[in-house]
Amino acid sequence: MLRYFLFQKETYLIHLYNVFTGLSIAYFNFGMQFFHSLLCVLIQFLILRLMGRTITAVFTTFFFQMTYLMAGYYCTATEHYDIKWTMPHCVLTLKLIGLAIDYYDGGKDPEFLTPEQRRFAVRGVPTLLEVSGFSYFYGAFMVGPQFSMTDYQKLARGEMTDVPGQRPNSFVPALKRLSLGLLFLVTYTLSSLYISDEYLISDDYMEKPFWFRCGYILIWGKIILYKYVTCWLVTEGVCILVGLGYNGKDQSGKPLWDACANMKVWLYETTPLFTGTIASFNINTNAWVAR
Repeated sequence: MLRYFLFQKETYLIHLYNVFTGLSIAYFNFGMQFFHSLLCVLIQFLILRLMGRTITAVFTTFFFQMTYLMAGYYCTATEHYDIKWTMPHCVLTLKLIGLAIDYYDGGKDPEFLTPEQRRFAVRGVPTLLEVSGFSYFYGAFMVGPQFSMTDYQKLARGEMTDVPGQRPNSFVPALKRLSLGLLFLVTYTLSSLYISDEYLISDDYMEKPFWFRCGYILIWGKIILYKYVTCWLVTEGVCILVGLGYNGKDQSGKPLWDACANMKVWLYETTPLFTGTIASFNINTNAWVAR
């Protein structure tokens, strides 16, 4: 809908649509616990408005958002792997901290900023609707990827496209990432029938030869991460489809759609190095932390 019916429409309509869809996803998955995210978004808006472009606002944001997230983890922790409201809230926490930092950079002299800081610095004062739309954008609310407020503002204005003034030609690139994500989903689902977490703590596993245990845990460690790979590839496809994944053009003039990429699949599958895994897995969040 955002791609076909709201492209270059009034920005408030786009923000409202993102807020509605994001809150609907939150309510569908977590019920009334969606208020945790809503509360943090509202408080973040007040921090930006009341404290302004100050280092105090950045520290306050970091302290409040991280404390709220840690308290959520503590209160909901069990012995099992649970999908609760804290999962998307982790993504939201990083997003709101990044917003505070970019807003702070927006008040600095551009001469004292790095090229990357100048690109992401928020110059204007975001409205509550804008902050909410940024926070609840449906393509990244649950599992990411991270993106900046400036890119979201460009998306709302219809500027994230390879053809200025027209909808982005992003259907095929988006379909490729979706298809790849579904391939990993099938692989993970079928492999889970034979490679399980429970087997690692079974007596039968401990009685196996050392070489077998090493090989099994190596394969298990690779397969268990495919559920994350699946989520990131599918959401990347969503971001590409609406235009948020647009990253300019290469030297030959070919559009790049990797602005929201969280995986370098080929590198991840072939690298023999731990540094290669870091460079290919959850790369969007890693780049955000480095920035």
